[in-house]
Amino acid sequence: MALLCLSGIVAGCGERGGGPGAPGHPDPAEPVPGIVTTHPEHIPPDTVACSPSLTGEGRATLASVSDPAAPRITISVPDGWTSTPGSGATALTLTGPNGMSATVTIAPTDRRPDSAFLAYTASLGGSMRRLNFLVTGVPFCGFSSQLLTGTLQGSSGPIEFADRIAHIWTNTKNYLVAIHLEGPAAVPGFRSAKSALMQNFAVVIP
Repeated sequence: MALLCLSGIVAGCGERGGGPGAPGHPDPAEPVPGIVTTHPEHIPPDTVACSPSLTGEGRATLASVSDPAAPRITISVPDGWTSTPGSGATALTLTGPNGMSATVTIAPTDRRPDSAFLAYTASLGGSMRRLNFLVTGVPFCGFSSQLLTGTLQGSSGPIEFADRIAHIWTNTKNYLVAIHLEGPAAVPGFRSAKSALMQNFAVVIP
């Protein structure tokens, strides 16, 4: 499992603390963790490309978009959370207790996995300063995938986040699937929500 501390981090992955002016953007010269070699190939309709056993508390919930070529995924929604279908590239919006929220997006991409991941990482959090940030490569049924975790400096205080991203081919094009979780730093329930939402999820290729 590969780890990468990105710019905005002082020396040493163990510290993972950003300086006052740290921009918190990835260094393109660094290797991108979680990348596997994949080739476009014909996949029979409605192929179950990944079918992990969801663990822990939560309920299995389908996340899909109107694009007929997009992958359909099934995630574990934490107990006590509500989920609502989205529109466009947003498959689901989720609302949890104590100010926590999450979104699931499934969007087409012309980028290779490493480029798509770097672009997503660079835009994460917008202009908010990254107090710490860690990227982990995650084995995922032969797909390129990463787990991004860290803390942003929000206007009302620190915001803890976790993102699970994956690059998935579906016969006609590639898609970037992203599950984004955030909440006030140290809020009760964040760890269990992260465990449910960031685990491997089921994938069906249409």
